[in-house]
Amino acid sequence: MRRLFDETRRAFSTLDVIVNNAGVYKFVPLEEIAADEVHRQFNINVLGTILATKEAVKHFGPEGRNIINMGSIASAGLPEAAIYSGSKSAVDAITRGLSAELGRAKSASTPSLGGRRD
Repeated sequence: MRRLFDETRRAFSTLDVIVNNAGVYKFVPLEEIAADEVHRQFNINVLGTILATKEAVKHFGPEGRNIINMGSIASAGLPEAAIYSGSKSAVDAITRGLSAELGRAKSASTPSLGGRRD
């Protein structure tokens, strides 16, 4: 991931925005949930968002930039989507936390939450 951001900085001098849009899902009933699937969805949907944002913030300029985390209405909970709903709820919480932590100079938003969270 570091290489991706290093190359972006070399090509464009600065990084203005990161859109965390990677996500996976597999809807299954509770009795069919396997630990491997939980790890797969949370590693991509949640950990990927955190690690990409962590690296991106290092490349933002002093005037601030934007973090856009793609959420989902599934964060409210859907049948047979416990893993995905949970991972998207985590993304919503991460967005709120990062907005509070990073302040207005580096705004974080989740479109499914209705926009900016700062």
